[in-house]
Amino acid sequence: MLKRVLVACRGEIALRIIRACREMEIETVAVYSTADRDSLHRKLATKAMCIGPEKAADSYLSKEALVTAALLSGCDAVHPGYGFLSENADFADACTDAGLTFVGPRGAIMRTMGDKSAARRLMRETGVPIVPGSGPLEDIAEAREQADRVGYPVLIKASAGGGGRGMRCVTDSESLPDLLAAASGEALACFGNGEVYLEKLIENPRHIEFQILGDRFGTIVHVGERDCSMQRRNQKLMEESPSYALSAELRARMGAVAVQAARAVGYENAGTVEFVMDSQERFYFIEMNTRIQVEHPVTEMVSGIDLVREQLRIAAGLPLSVTQEQIRIDGWSIECRINAEDPAHGFLPSVGTVRFMHLPAGPGVRVDTALYTGYQPSPFYDSLVAKVIVHASSRLEAIRRMRRALEELIIDGFATNTRIAYLTLYHPDYLRGTYTTSFMERNLDDLLAWDARSGVPAEEEG
Repeated sequence: MLKRVLVACRGEIALRIIRACREMEIETVAVYSTADRDSLHRKLATKAMCIGPEKAADSYLSKEALVTAALLSGCDAVHPGYGFLSENADFADACTDAGLTFVGPRGAIMRTMGDKSAARRLMRETGVPIVPGSGPLEDIAEAREQADRVGYPVLIKASAGGGGRGMRCVTDSESLPDLLAAASGEALACFGNGEVYLEKLIENPRHIEFQILGDRFGTIVHVGERDCSMQRRNQKLMEESPSYALSAELRARMGAVAVQAARAVGYENAGTVEFVMDSQERFYFIEMNTRIQVEHPVTEMVSGIDLVREQLRIAAGLPLSVTQEQIRIDGWSIECRINAEDPAHGFLPSVGTVRFMHLPAGPGVRVDTALYTGYQPSPFYDSLVAKVIVHASSRLEAIRRMRRALEELIIDGFATNTRIAYLTLYHPDYLRGTYTTSFMERNLDDLLAWDARSGVPAEEEG
């Protein structure tokens, strides 16, 4: 088993990894930038090391700083969490070359599946349905040619990342140059790689992803799906498992295709195969995230499987602790992402110090956060400050439990999106489970109006 792990990330996911390691009696070394000197992950790890200034490129995105920190602190493994270098094949190889165990897939696997363009080629060759699109775009001329071939609207997407970063929707050729440059620039800033590609925009789809686990002995399983259709500007806001949109037959078929996709590359460790599904229940592979996901807790809640623990076991050379036949999905789970942003003012980032905080608790409630009273979240990184996750025996009970949890949540010191998440739980389209990725775009004005009245719409739970 691993003895000491460098936690090469920050925020709530760093705490999640530290807690899993502590339960497995594995020591941890937290890394932090000067902007994160007061962070909770620094305080709760076995040891902590400063790796650079506030700019991510000089700290959390510095492969050399991270590998050096791991070696100097006597680590035998590195867990990248999500974001930053978690899907960077060169970083995975650098860890391996330094004699460190990388808690994730090998660099070669990441290059294939983490590179969205290469993954699409492999899936097409494997027989997995993919959205029509292009390979990596060399210049604006090629982008115009491919967009004309596929047909507008199209999505420009980062080849080396996910989470909605480096993504732009293009509806016509005139806006293509500016949006292409913006997507490439954001991809470079977030992932250290500005390569982008385009694909046909499937309008108003459901966004369904399957959690994958694979060990080095060739065993690959899926741990059910997550519905990630509740989004704003391609950023996920709420997730649930299972998906209300899938029948048992469709769930089994999509799960089998997800395992097929992972098996095609000999996948190891935790990953997520993502699909879009249209109104006719036709689904298409869009990408594979070669890391743990922000929304992994909903899968843990319905399956009882500790995904981070499985990651560490796999990295240590142990087989999966479950077979596909042993995996059972029990009940319903919902996650709300709480971001430091002001919905009343165009969702501008909100900064401030936590003057008082009260976290919801009780049966079936989990909160993942790195906040504490007196802490000032850094404005230099992602705005996510907490995740509220609930579990119940049915979807309706989970919705009611989430309402209660959000009513209890108090973060005093800066604005958050908590109220918008709460009101969403009353919207008829959400209650009926008929929402798509366009929900926020279509209903945000209504939600803001309800918020301004400090009320909720008439409840429809039929």
